[in-house]
Amino acid sequence: MDPSSTTQADIASLFDRLSRSTFRSRFTLNAKDRAYARAKGRETIARHAADFIEKRLAPARPANDGKQTPMRGHPVFVAQHATATCCRGCLMKWHGIEKGRPLSEAEQAHVVEVVMTWIIRDMNDNTNRKTNR
Repeated sequence: MDPSSTTQADIASLFDRLSRSTFRSRFTLNAKDRAYARAKGRETIARHAADFIEKRLAPARPANDGKQTPMRGHPVFVAQHATATCCRGCLMKWHGIEKGRPLSEAEQAHVVEVVMTWIIRDMNDNTNRKTNR
């Protein structure tokens, strides 16, 4: 996937592949994460995502790579694990973004877009599950 030209079809294809991963598909936002995301709003959560990506994922050799993203504690962290954007190894395997060099601005934007798309979908899915009970 060329991150400089990510389309919704590319993201849909990625999400389809991720849905077949037992590990990736088990992630969902908990009530606290959903409430936090609703209270802060999309723009703030997207800024958080961009900041986390820039500091924790974008460097050529991130500190503690493979362990730099907590499993919980912020909606972005959960989304990063669900979308395989949690470390450089996962970025390589799932997104084709090689290790050992800094992420470009386009690659960082790709990661933020994937993370935000997942968060929005998860929140909508959870709302739909509640209304269909």
